[in-house]
Amino acid sequence: MFLFAVFVLPPLYDVFCEVTGLGGKTGGPYVAEQAGVDETRKVRVQFLVTNNAEMPWAFAPTIHQVEVHPGQPTEIRYYAKNATDRDMVAQAIPSVSPLNAAEYFHKTECFCFNQQPLKAGAEAELPLVFIVDRDLPGAVNTITLSYTLFDITERAEDSLAVLD
Repeated sequence: MFLFAVFVLPPLYDVFCEVTGLGGKTGGPYVAEQAGVDETRKVRVQFLVTNNAEMPWAFAPTIHQVEVHPGQPTEIRYYAKNATDRDMVAQAIPSVSPLNAAEYFHKTECFCFNQQPLKAGAEAELPLVFIVDRDLPGAVNTITLSYTLFDITERAEDSLAVLD
């Protein structure tokens, strides 16, 4: 029973969230289509971050919110600093709220698509390019994108080899 809960349920949950859009999970890279920009409407996008309890890095968006027109590609950056004395690898996990906005928030480039290795004391700017879909329901005026940063150093020894 324990093996079922640890190894089978998480992938099933991920598939369920991907299919239904529940849980605020966002998909992988989005390929933009030429739908145009809706200049009659603006949507506020807010950016939040959380470090997992075992993650000692400094991690923050360079701006905390923007107003965008649906269909307009927008780029922002996040700042990360490995404040420790050891090389580490991080992984950011995104979440979008309200839940009904997740399927309308598309990332075309995101640091969350890859592991982020940083040497001890190193810092980096991490890019995010996104598009709010023109079909976003009219009742949604604010979208919050939240990232939780996790230390995956022990599971990502290959990424640390790239730093050498």
